[in-house]
Amino acid sequence: MEIKQHHKHPHSPAYNLLLQAGPRLKLLHQVHAHVIVSGYGCSRFLLTKLLNLACAAGSISYTRQIFLIVPNPDSFLFTSLIRSTSKFHNFSVYSLYFYTRMVLSNVAPSNYTFTSVIKSCADLVALRHGRIIHGHVLVNGFGSDVYVQTALMSFYGKCGVLCNARKVFDKMRDRSVVTWNSMISGYEQNGFAKEAIRLFDRMKEIGVEPNSATFVSVLSACAHLGAFILGCWVHEYAVGNGLDLNVVLGTSLINMYTRCGNVSKAREVFDSMKERNVVAWTAMISGYGTNGYGSQAVELFHEMRRNGLLPNSITFVAVLSACAHAGLVNEGRRVFESMREEYRLVPEVEHHVCLVDMLGRAGLLDEAYNFIKEIHEEPAPAIWTAMLGACKMHKNFGLGAQVAEHLLASEPGNPAHYVILSNIYALAGRMDQVEMVRDNMIRKCLKKQVGYSTIDLDRKTYLFSMGDKSHTETNEIYHYLDQLMRKCREAGYVTVSDSVMHELEEEEREYALGYHSEKLAIAFGLLKTSRGTVIRIVKNLRMCEDCHSAIKYISVISNREIIVRDKLRFHHFKNGSCSCLDFGEDSFWHL
Repeated sequence: MEIKQHHKHPHSPAYNLLLQAGPRLKLLHQVHAHVIVSGYGCSRFLLTKLLNLACAAGSISYTRQIFLIVPNPDSFLFTSLIRSTSKFHNFSVYSLYFYTRMVLSNVAPSNYTFTSVIKSCADLVALRHGRIIHGHVLVNGFGSDVYVQTALMSFYGKCGVLCNARKVFDKMRDRSVVTWNSMISGYEQNGFAKEAIRLFDRMKEIGVEPNSATFVSVLSACAHLGAFILGCWVHEYAVGNGLDLNVVLGTSLINMYTRCGNVSKAREVFDSMKERNVVAWTAMISGYGTNGYGSQAVELFHEMRRNGLLPNSITFVAVLSACAHAGLVNEGRRVFESMREEYRLVPEVEHHVCLVDMLGRAGLLDEAYNFIKEIHEEPAPAIWTAMLGACKMHKNFGLGAQVAEHLLASEPGNPAHYVILSNIYALAGRMDQVEMVRDNMIRKCLKKQVGYSTIDLDRKTYLFSMGDKSHTETNEIYHYLDQLMRKCREAGYVTVSDSVMHELEEEEREYALGYHSEKLAIAFGLLKTSRGTVIRIVKNLRMCEDCHSAIKYISVISNREIIVRDKLRFHHFKNGSCSCLDFGEDSFWHL
């Protein structure tokens, strides 16, 4: 009888019934009853299969109920349970529960046990538990297992502890493409795009063949840095090596090209994709919007709807943002209304920000302000920030001061809000209030974010900050920029001195404006590239009005297209005009 209970043959009728039932809860209950009646209710083999199916059916309560009746569960059963629960994000915590029971039962784990439970720790971002399990890995002799090491790397990457992830990576004797992908992805997802690209270069040097997953991470890093040349190389490599342009890779290429300012190439990729889901459509719509092609974004949005795809919340953010930047107020109103009425989506903070931004840019300050007051919950700081930008753009300093006070009340520790309020008061001529605001910043030890601009040349990224003299060619850059600005002034450019601290003397203001980070980066780019080459700049903050005006003149004098990606959008400067139609000249950021 004991043999009958614990060694049921896998091809027995009971096992076949389990296979037929699959992960369907009602049928599993029926088969379970049949197993018990047949006298095999304690068969560990059958119960292990039943546990896996119960978990796959989504019933953790039934899974635990079965587990509790298993006599002396072994390593295979525990590992099967841990693996099954680790596959479902909602069940990740139960993977830790079963692992704990396994440890308390003195059952030896395997490498499969560790890879699964570590994955659950990664999904839960459970750093403390993961570190404890890492200790168990070493104690049980699996510290050199490539699968366990890869799982640990992914875990530390998702928890943001990249130094530990890199230590595991560096200790590995054998690194597969999956291993490299995990480390590159860890860098990229945590904002270390340069390190991701550096590791990718190392991967190529030693001859490891990249795959689609590698390129998805690398393209994302390129998009973050504005590394257009490397992004193009990845595209050419993928095509040349016959890699399938699936939805994920195709969407990554679209994001890379649009975030590097090349919308036409992004559209080529979009049109060549055999399969396009809502994410791909949204990426292309967003790319049009952020690069100043609002009408094309709206047109593509309608085409997407005609093709039968349902836009999601992110799609509506993309199209509303496009309407805001292009001044398409009536179209934006209709889109916002269709979101609520036709698609029954509840507007979130991002949608409210877009609508306020759109109305504010169009000068409809009262409508924008009333819209904010009608929001049921407390308006988020981003909504007030959009409103404040509109007040500054249209020189409504009274309302701007009120809005800024709301910002300070909602985020008293954010130095950017104090800078905004200070500039509002300065433009209104209330210098006493300017001093008060800055005294508050000093008292609270608040410092505004330092601005910088980067330019990518020959696969190398160069960084500049205001008045930066750290570059080896500083003298040449400053001399060239001085000549360039002199030609701009001869052509009609006038310094927009409101863009710097108002207590500075006029001469000091002009000096401060003359060497903003984006101007230095552009001068360096013009010096180092051949005629006709597009200059691409990435700036971490918003451009000031003076730089925006100056770059329009520089584009004429140099006969170059200059693309600047600032904190919120792209500016394509060509022949003295900008793709933002001068809607972008509303920034408070001065570095």
